[in-house]
Amino acid sequence: MSNFLQYTVFGIMLGSGYAIAATGLVVTYTTSGVFNFAQGAVGMIAAFGYWELVTAHHVPVLVALVIILILGASIAGAFVERVLMRRLHGASAERPVMVTLGLMVILTGLAAIIWSPSTQRTVGYMINGQFRLVGINIEYQYVLIIGVAIAVAIGLRALFYGTRTGYALRAVVDDPELVAMSGASPNRMSQYGWILGFMMAALAGVLLASTQTTGLNIEAMTLLVVSGYAAAIVGRLKNIAVTFIAAVGIGLLENYVVNYLLPHLPQSFVPDVTVALPMVFLFIALVMLPSVRLRAVGRLTTMRAPRVPSGTESLVAGAVFFVVAVAAALAFDNTEFKGTTVLTLGGVVMTLGIVGLSLILVTGYSGQVSLCQFSFMGIGAFVMGKVAGGGSLLGLVAATAVCAAVGALIALPTIRLRDLYLALATFAFADAVANGFFTDTHIYGSGGVNIGRIVLPGLSFGGDAAEFLMVSVFFVLAAWMVLAIRRSLFGRRLVALNDSPAAYATVGLNIGFTKVAVFAIAAGMAGLAGALYGTVQQTVGTSDFDIFPGIIFVLFVTIWSIRTVSGAFLAALTYVVLNQLWPSGLGLFAGIGIILIGRAAGGILGIEAFQFHLPWVKQGAVEICEKSAASIGSAAIIGSGTRAAG
Repeated sequence: MSNFLQYTVFGIMLGSGYAIAATGLVVTYTTSGVFNFAQGAVGMIAAFGYWELVTAHHVPVLVALVIILILGASIAGAFVERVLMRRLHGASAERPVMVTLGLMVILTGLAAIIWSPSTQRTVGYMINGQFRLVGINIEYQYVLIIGVAIAVAIGLRALFYGTRTGYALRAVVDDPELVAMSGASPNRMSQYGWILGFMMAALAGVLLASTQTTGLNIEAMTLLVVSGYAAAIVGRLKNIAVTFIAAVGIGLLENYVVNYLLPHLPQSFVPDVTVALPMVFLFIALVMLPSVRLRAVGRLTTMRAPRVPSGTESLVAGAVFFVVAVAAALAFDNTEFKGTTVLTLGGVVMTLGIVGLSLILVTGYSGQVSLCQFSFMGIGAFVMGKVAGGGSLLGLVAATAVCAAVGALIALPTIRLRDLYLALATFAFADAVANGFFTDTHIYGSGGVNIGRIVLPGLSFGGDAAEFLMVSVFFVLAAWMVLAIRRSLFGRRLVALNDSPAAYATVGLNIGFTKVAVFAIAAGMAGLAGALYGTVQQTVGTSDFDIFPGIIFVLFVTIWSIRTVSGAFLAALTYVVLNQLWPSGLGLFAGIGIILIGRAAGGILGIEAFQFHLPWVKQGAVEICEKSAASIGSAAIIGSGTRAAG
C-alpha cells in the first residue's frame, strides 16, 4: 500500500508538471490559433538556463527564476509573436506547423552548441527536505510543483473568465475585428498569449528538470512535455480545467505503468516502452477525439499554384536529368569525400529525393502534414534487409507494400482529423517508432542491418556508379509518377480536398478514401526510398531514422518548395551536402530557413526571382492557376465530371 501511495504522489507531481506546459499550449492556441510545437524546446532551454545560472554560476534561485521567466521567456514570447507568428494569420494550416517546428529545431540546435551533450548536468531541488504523511515520505519539491500547477490553473481560469482582458484573449482568434471594435488591440492580445505560453513552458521545464535523475538531455527535455500535448488535446486546446485533470491523469497512468507493468516485461524492452509511452498517450488522445467540423470555404490567397509540366515535358526533363546523372557517375567514379565516395552520397541524395516526392504528394498536394516519412523509410529498410536476405527486387516490392499497408493503418483512425491533429498524430507515431522500434536490439541489432546491393540476371549493381544510376532511375520514375498523379483526376481531387474539404464532401466525394489512398501511396514511396537507401549504404542502424532528422528534412523540403519536384531534389541535395560539411548546423539551417520564408508560402522556388522555365516551354502554355476562392466551383466540376464519366 505504501508503494502505491508513493507512486501516486510522484504521478501527481509529474502530471502537475505536464499540466503547466499543457495550459501554456492551451493559452497560445486560444489566443493565436497556433499550436506551438516548440513548447518543449522552450522548456528545455529554460531548464538548461536554470542549470547555468544556479548550478554553474551560483545565482540565487529566485533571481534565476526572475531572469528566466520575466526577462527571458516573456521577451522571447513577445519577439516570436511579433516577428514570426503575426504574419501567419489566415495562412494555410501547414505553415504555422512548419514555422513552430523550425523554431523547435533552432532551439535544439542552439542548445547543442551552447551546452555540449557529452557533459552531464543535474539540477537539484529548489526546496530540499521531506515530510512524512500517511506512512510515506513526500519531498517538499513535489509539493511545490503540485502547488504551482494548481495556482497556474486557477489563475489562468480566473484571467480568462473573470477579466475583460481574458474575454479579449479568448475572442481574438474567432473575431479580431470585433475585439478591435471593443477597444482592445488584437495584436497585443495575441502577443500576451504567446508571452504567457512561453512563461508556462519555461516554468514547466525548470520544475521538471529536477525530476531528471540521470541529468539533463536536450532531446529528452524537448520531448518531455509530449504528455502535456496529449492533455491539451483531451482539453480540445481550449478547456484549462479539463487539460489540468487530463495531465494529472496521464502522469498517474505513466507512473503506474512504469512501476507495475514494466517490471514484468523483458528488461530489454523496458527502456523502449518507457520512452514511447508519452507518444502512445498522445496518439490515443488524438484517435479518441470526436470528428472535427469540415472547413466550409477555401483559403483566400493570391498565390499562384506551381505550374504542372505536361507529360512530354516531364519525359524530356527526366531524360535530361538522367543524362546529367550519367555524366556525374563518369566524372566522380572512385572519388571520395571524408571517407565516403561521392557517388554513394549521390545515391543518398536520390533516395531522400524520393522521400521528398512522397511529401509533395501527401502534404504539398493534399495538405496533410506528415512528420513520419522517415519512419516509413526505416521500416522499408528493415523489410528490405529481412526479405530474401536483402538486395533483391522482392525486397523492394515487399518494403513498398508493407509501408503502404502501415500508412493506410495509420491513416484509417485519423481520417476524421485534419491539419494540426494529423500533424500531431504523425509526430507521435514517428517518435514512438524511433524510440520504441528502431532502438530495440531485436530489430536492428547492435551493429545494424546489412543490406546487399541488388543483383539482376546479367546485371550487377555492386559498384557505386551502377548503384547511383539505378537509384537515379528510381527517382526519375517516382517524379514521373507524382506528376502524372497531379495531372490526373485523382490529383485534381487532392488539390480540391486541400482547398475545401466541405465542398469536396458536398459534391459526394469520399474524403476518407482519398486521405487513406494518398497517405498509403506516400508511405509506400518512403518505404521504397528506405529500401534503396539500405542498398546504397549497405548497413542501416538505429540512428538513421530518428525523429529529429525526419522533421528537419520536412523543413528542408518546405524551404525549397513542398509542391514541386525540383524542391524535393534540391532539399535532398542541400540536406546531404550540409550534413557532410556541418552536421550540427542542419537544425539551425532548417529552422532559420523556414522562418525567413515565412512570407513565401511556396518556398524559395515559389519566389518569382528564383523561377525559371525550360527554353522550349511557352509561357502560360499549360499554366494552372488555382485560386482558393474558386475551390467550391472546382470541387463541383470534379464531382460533375466524375458522374459524367461514370
